[in-house]
Amino acid sequence: MSTIPPNALQSERPPIIPLPFNANQPKTIRLYPLTNYTFGVKETQPEEDPSVMARLNRLDEHYAAHGMRRTCEGILVCHEYNHPHILMLQIANAFFKLPGDYLRPEDDEIEGFKARLDERLAPVGSLGEGEKPCDWQIGDCLAQWWRPNAETFMYPFVPAHITRPKECKKLYLIELPESKTLSVPKNMKLLAVPLFELYDNTQRYGPQLSAIPHLLSRYNFEFVDEDGNVVAATPNTDSAAGGPQPKVKHLAGGELDEDVDMNTDSGNQQGLSGQHRSAVNQEHGADN
Repeated sequence: MSTIPPNALQSERPPIIPLPFNANQPKTIRLYPLTNYTFGVKETQPEEDPSVMARLNRLDEHYAAHGMRRTCEGILVCHEYNHPHILMLQIANAFFKLPGDYLRPEDDEIEGFKARLDERLAPVGSLGEGEKPCDWQIGDCLAQWWRPNAETFMYPFVPAHITRPKECKKLYLIELPESKTLSVPKNMKLLAVPLFELYDNTQRYGPQLSAIPHLLSRYNFEFVDEDGNVVAATPNTDSAAGGPQPKVKHLAGGELDEDVDMNTDSGNQQGLSGQHRSAVNQEHGADN
């Protein structure tokens, strides 16, 4: 398989094409450039719980009334410089999470998930012209994470001694259309994070987010430019040729600062007291 399609090759020495190597491969995912999407902000969405303990207490109350809590989050993928980027939220300049939330007890899984995505990312006002409610293409379920008890840790399996987990979180692949308008609450930031930044980076992103490159490794990607032309395909090494390098990009929400420096964590910890930072990291370092 060629990294660069024949109509985009600029070398006089085309690559050697091996025998087919796509047995039992899922469908190829087409990724559109980050510049195809429009980003805005909307009203603040404050956190439901003032502390980690309050959140876990509410989980206990939910379990007693409705059974296991169901949570869905979306992996939204686009590309820049022919490298996949994941759209995710940053809250309180401290922790990261994927768009989505827990479902209401009466919600259907997919329709309820679409409604929760709308709450987080659907545009409002003039930005919403032409946008339809719940207009999301929900793809494969890529992972399930389980919370055995009312505690901060989640596991990608149900521990052997657990028969009634308190929460199950599913991560779904969201296939973005060629263009879309997204709005983020004012108290959050929407970031585009390259896959290589997430890979093996549990210290900063936690085990769930740092596992996303593993989850996406089963797919082949086609990278499309702004004119709709396929300019690269997996495997991709084009960005290592001395061109612009991918980095985390601040898209909307929060203070419009410069793009995040991936080599430092200082920006993520500013503005938090020591006690708040500890609670945030305790809850979301392992939970997101």
